[in-house]
Amino acid sequence: MLVFSYLHAAARFIKVGASGYLNKESAAEKMAEAIRKIATGGKYANPMTIEKLAFGYSDLEKPPHEKLSDRECQVFVKIATGKSLTGIGEELSLSVKTISTHRARILGKMKIKKNAEPIHYAITRNLI
Repeated sequence: MLVFSYLHAAARFIKVGASGYLNKESAAEKMAEAIRKIATGGKYANPMTIEKLAFGYSDLEKPPHEKLSDRECQVFVKIATGKSLTGIGEELSLSVKTISTHRARILGKMKIKKNAEPIHYAITRNLI
C-alpha cells in the first residue's frame, strides 16, 4: 500500500469533493464540531491542517511519489509490486498504451530511468 503524509491525503480528499477532513488523532470534540458544521452544509478542516496545506511545504519539498496523480499512484503501486503493463491495464480496464503513458509520466515526475527503480524506491521507503 502506498503511504502518503496526512497532508497529501487531506489535499486529495478535498480535491475530490470531501466536505471535511480530520486526522485520527483529532479529539472527540473536534469530530463533533466537524459533523455539526458539515451537517449544516459547511466544510471543516482543523486550522493546523489548513495552515500546513496552505503554507506547509512547496512542491520542491514533497517526496517524488506525492507529486503523482491518483491514477499515477494506482499504476505506480502496481508497477512496484511487479505487475506487467498488460496485467495493470486489465485490472484497471485501461489499454496497455494508456498504462504506458502513465508509466512514462511516473518515471518523469519521479526522475526514474530504469525499470527496477520503482520497485527499489517503494521498498526502501516502505510504501509497499
